[in-house]
Amino acid sequence: MTDLATELRRALDGRWAHIKDEARTDLSPSDFAAPEAELTMEEYRARVADQVQKIAATGHPARGFPKEAGGNGDLGGSVTAFEMLGHADLSVMVKAGVHWGLFGGAVANLGTAAHHAAYLPRIIDATLPGCFAMTETGHGSDVQSLGTTATYDPATDELVVNTPDLRSRKDYIGGAARDGRLAAVFAQLITDGESHGVHCVLVPIRDEDGTPLPGVTIGDCGAKAGLAGVDNGRLSFDHVRVPRTNLLNRYGDIDDQGRYTSPIENSTRRFFTMLGTLVRGRVSVAGAAGSATRTALTLAVTYAGHRRQFTPPGAEDEVVLLDYRAHQRKLLPALAKSYALQLAQNELVSLMHDVQSAPDEVDEHGQRELEARAAGIKAVSTTHATTTIQMCREACGGAGYLAVNRLPALKADTDVFTTFEGDNTVLLQLVAKGLLTDYRDSFGNLDTLGMVRFGARQFAGAVIERTAARGLVERLVAAAPGRDSEKGPTDRGWQLALFEDRERHLLETLALRLRKAGKPGADLFEVFNLAQDHVVEAARAHVDRTILEAFVAGIDACEDRTAAAMLSTVCDLYALSQIEADKGWYLEHGRITPARSKQVTAAVNDLCATLRPHAQELVDAFGIPKEWLGTELLAPLD
Repeated sequence: MTDLATELRRALDGRWAHIKDEARTDLSPSDFAAPEAELTMEEYRARVADQVQKIAATGHPARGFPKEAGGNGDLGGSVTAFEMLGHADLSVMVKAGVHWGLFGGAVANLGTAAHHAAYLPRIIDATLPGCFAMTETGHGSDVQSLGTTATYDPATDELVVNTPDLRSRKDYIGGAARDGRLAAVFAQLITDGESHGVHCVLVPIRDEDGTPLPGVTIGDCGAKAGLAGVDNGRLSFDHVRVPRTNLLNRYGDIDDQGRYTSPIENSTRRFFTMLGTLVRGRVSVAGAAGSATRTALTLAVTYAGHRRQFTPPGAEDEVVLLDYRAHQRKLLPALAKSYALQLAQNELVSLMHDVQSAPDEVDEHGQRELEARAAGIKAVSTTHATTTIQMCREACGGAGYLAVNRLPALKADTDVFTTFEGDNTVLLQLVAKGLLTDYRDSFGNLDTLGMVRFGARQFAGAVIERTAARGLVERLVAAAPGRDSEKGPTDRGWQLALFEDRERHLLETLALRLRKAGKPGADLFEVFNLAQDHVVEAARAHVDRTILEAFVAGIDACEDRTAAAMLSTVCDLYALSQIEADKGWYLEHGRITPARSKQVTAAVNDLCATLRPHAQELVDAFGIPKEWLGTELLAPLD
């Protein structure tokens, strides 16, 4: 690895660089790389279950749990280690994430001291395999409408867990089909005929021998398009009784007299507070998607750097693929976006660690910011993974279609990332809703006369909240050249201002459209439904802006001047590629002139040419050990 690649890696690895270095050493390819031989589904599941036990032996899982339960409370370190598994076998990554992140996270974040003492040590060392039973056949993203019930029986001091119909069957539950013995089941909690909303109850589903327990029906989802080593299953409960104390009662409890109490009186607020504590899952999926994408780019860029095709007139040698502008256009903007997303992921993990590790009560503003950021980064990162891995497959031609070269498995394994831990379209709507809530909190209801009288620019001005490098970004935006300036499109202030202006305009106009919902007789659903495309676009513009700000912060934090200069060039390519992709909008709304639009396209081409000689260093900086990559694509053909 060159000195430049080493410094770039240091900038990309971020706050938990030492964890990434440990993972590069601890996760032996012989134990954690994707299998070389084709396995049956049962063989693959057994292999992955064994790998989970080996991960437990490394000590990495303890990072994500409280010190008093045998962990070390390093939430950021835990998510970072999990992210590194995304470079290895994604079935192992998902299986580990289900057990420690989702199941273990539910016990740690929704339970109290008694639950921690009883379960967390065995969760940490993986001697109590668990699963996270939230999703239902008829209720996917709509968690608030789950049909499974947990009804308190005062005669026996028990909770009776029941699946009333097929729509309420727990579905696609990782760990349920083969290995899980205890399930964190999300159900409507009912006492004395009154529902208190969704809560989480621990329900044993198998005995020590692996036999399903009475009243528990376990099904197998069978073969999937990818992630063959994960045992996704279905769970149904026929009036299964568990002790009242199996209720994870941090946010809602039932005492021995059958009385329900909660520190959060409002049921909707309580529900979203509970779900907010489980945000680590979305953060982790975003990180793993980024790892898989960087793996694919490393393979495709390395291959394009030595594979030759077609001899130009008068020459003796065929042209290296990466010397073709069309090939550069495929790979290098995607590479720049992966750099941007890694730096945004670093910011997100830091925010998650700081918010969830705070010794005081939950900072509601910080928690809302974390949830929105996690939803947005997850949506953009997983969509980028799906698009980029397919593009890398195509860029490697027939070689990219061979199983030995990993790209088909990366494509299949990550495809579901766009819909699990939250469907991406739903998540972007959540982001937009949060932004509009900020409008409402600042200026009152969206349909008030007072808000109408606000100038549109004044109305939106309070909403654009910096997410990284606040002072630096403010200075750059303040110094940004105007639309007709002679300064080129690589001016950072101009880029930032353009991203910010797009977000602001989309949010303003969205708020104006939704204001129609306040008119007498308006169909609220219809108004929102007709604006859904606008909602998603506004959210995406917001996420794009936060990603660019994270890139600016990453450059500013880089201590090596040569590496910082390279990062700046990569940032230019990221920003201008995004502007180019949206230039129809910018032209329609008069934000850029036709001449500037042409300059942006020319600048993207120039930046691809500038970065071409450094392409291998840029992917080497991802720090993926070659033993993990293990494909034929890395070997020169002559």
